[in-house]
Amino acid sequence: MLVAYIAGPFRADNAWEIEQNIRRAEVVALEYWRKGYAVICPHTNTRFYQGAAPDHVWLDGDIEIMRRCDMVVFIPGWELSDGCRAEMDVCKGEGIHVVIR
Repeated sequence: MLVAYIAGPFRADNAWEIEQNIRRAEVVALEYWRKGYAVICPHTNTRFYQGAAPDHVWLDGDIEIMRRCDMVVFIPGWELSDGCRAEMDVCKGEGIHVVIR
């Protein structure tokens, strides 16, 4: 079974907008589960951790998890996210298969 990583914006101006970003990622994650992939959705992994550690902790950890996946699915709005742009740079540098939605 191939493993897909969902990449999309997480951070936002308030808790409501963060939750909307998470929910958009969840929709895509479920779609890929239904297609037969095992899916990592980092949005749900750290949903309630804001402020528990510096932001770079989450991004560094997410990139390490992403490196172990077969593909990365970038959801709409990814290009507006500093974290997603860093993830894309890693994908390009390491030859990780990318799907842009």
